[in-house]
Amino acid sequence: MDRPVIRLRNTATRRVEPFAPIDPANVRLYLCGPTVYDRAHLGNARNVIVFDVLTRLLRHDHGAEHVTYVRNFTDVDDKINARAAETGRPIADITEETARWYLEDMAALGNAEPDHMPRATGYIPQMVAMIEDLIARGHAYAAGGHVLFAVGTFPGYGRLSGRAVDDMIAGARVEVAPYKRDPMDFVLWKPSGEGEPGWDSPWGRGRPGWHIECSAMAKDLLGPSFDIHGGGNDLLFPHHENERAQSCCVDPEAEFARVWLHNEMLLVEGRKMSKSLGNFFTVRDLLDRGVPGEVVRLVFLSTHYTKPMDWTEAKAREAEGTLRRWRAMAAPGGTVDAGVLDALRDDLNTPGAIAELHRIAKAGDGATLAASAALLGLLTPELGDWIGAGDDDLVEAVLAARVTARAEQDWARADALRDALLAAGVVVTDGKGRGWEAGPGYDPSKLEGVA
Repeated sequence: MDRPVIRLRNTATRRVEPFAPIDPANVRLYLCGPTVYDRAHLGNARNVIVFDVLTRLLRHDHGAEHVTYVRNFTDVDDKINARAAETGRPIADITEETARWYLEDMAALGNAEPDHMPRATGYIPQMVAMIEDLIARGHAYAAGGHVLFAVGTFPGYGRLSGRAVDDMIAGARVEVAPYKRDPMDFVLWKPSGEGEPGWDSPWGRGRPGWHIECSAMAKDLLGPSFDIHGGGNDLLFPHHENERAQSCCVDPEAEFARVWLHNEMLLVEGRKMSKSLGNFFTVRDLLDRGVPGEVVRLVFLSTHYTKPMDWTEAKAREAEGTLRRWRAMAAPGGTVDAGVLDALRDDLNTPGAIAELHRIAKAGDGATLAASAALLGLLTPELGDWIGAGDDDLVEAVLAARVTARAEQDWARADALRDALLAAGVVVTDGKGRGWEAGPGYDPSKLEGVA
């Protein structure tokens, strides 16, 4: 069966290339999920939105039953241990609560849940078995109560991130420890102290290193070779580089991930998000401030995933006005527009797809608009609660009252109604005073009692 070609930017090859699934009837994706110790910050949402759109596109082209999407939870980690020590709360309570928060926040942004959401603590036996295999193959060694991966045994190390090993040693995120044979060797298993979570293993009571978790979960759920592995580009090194190394050494005949997809980072008003700059906020912070999840999603999708995404208040206001106009005209029964599909198949060109949605809206085709926007996770029923049911009625009532006042030459009242509309962010679009659209700062609640 001939299918349309999707092109994706593969980090491993540095090229945008046609996506050829290993098995078109079983397309498999893995996204590195959160470490559950705190609320997801705004930047954490970007790769979830990117992979949600990618999954929607793959399910459109291959059929929903032929796509498997996995996103994990890291629920054993030193950051979680530190949070438990800081708060005095049990680790299980922290991870359970934080995982629930994460799912609620991601759903509020219009993201469907993956097919599988494994937790690292549920895959300890698979991790232990993988580590034993690496030792048996000569790619890992036990030392000082730890087990470490011997980077020098894998000639392809550094190929994914495009770094030379010497440069990596000089540049930093390398833990120096006396039990290492080589500075680049990384931890697969480490001992657990008093009060720390741990599991019995051939090397004593301990817990896994971060990198082995995703390798074990991906292999168990998707097999030794699967189609797409993704995350933010901050994970490219060392996490994804290390994942690839250990997985390829356990299964040398397999590919592990055929395509690696990485998104760029987030800026806020042109600057890197940072607590020291006072521009750090979580997804929940935005939602609690009254910014609709659908607005956040449209702002994110307005920038290509390979470019830095700059969150600004101006973009949020513009997105809100756009979505209000689109929702006012959306109608059921349409099919996805070919231009939108073409844009998404071209390396997930979401800005191009949004430009096509503007074209469709301008043509007045509400049914095609709704069906096409849904492929980007927009204009769905689940995300529509932020628009009050009576909003349009309030605006229409004030507009009608102003038309009447002008007809009666009651200019003082007509001017007052005009000012009220402007204050509520309503833009009048025709000379007769009846056409309108939502503008910056649109807040129809300001019109209650005006007419």
